[in-house]
Amino acid sequence: MKAAKGHVFRYGDNVDTDVIIPARYLNSSDPGELAAHCMEDIDREFVKQVKEGDIIVAEKNFGCGSSREHAPLAIKAAGVSCVIAETFARIFYRNAINIGLPIIECPGAAAAIAAGDEVEVDFDTGVITDKTTNATFQGQAFPPFMQKIIDCGGLVNYINENQ
Repeated sequence: MKAAKGHVFRYGDNVDTDVIIPARYLNSSDPGELAAHCMEDIDREFVKQVKEGDIIVAEKNFGCGSSREHAPLAIKAAGVSCVIAETFARIFYRNAINIGLPIIECPGAAAAIAAGDEVEVDFDTGVITDKTTNATFQGQAFPPFMQKIIDCGGLVNYINENQ
């Protein structure tokens, strides 16, 4: 599996799927259209500033709310390479893996990493390095089967490649 490296966009507790991708855009499943509106109800500047590889860091219960798969898809399509949070809503966690968006639970990193920091994540080991502060954190590494799903770009691709 690979690593992620990018600048951080930081959010607090209980970032729900309605602010990740507002319901008014759910009539589309086009990743580009979803990405164009990602996070706009919580951070109007996000889509203007996010660059390929950037990372979202949040606190508790990221992705709570409805079970829409559009939320992790919008984040991935916007170019975000990884989401780090203290905890994730379980359905968001599963949906993220299913579409190939790496997410890592790490309370220490979620508390310490600041907006704008440059962060690197090694998906094989779960080690998160804040290049801005030189701090390292041990996140929860993915089991091998989940690494394979993410490497394939999601569950559907994984199934298609392993039939």
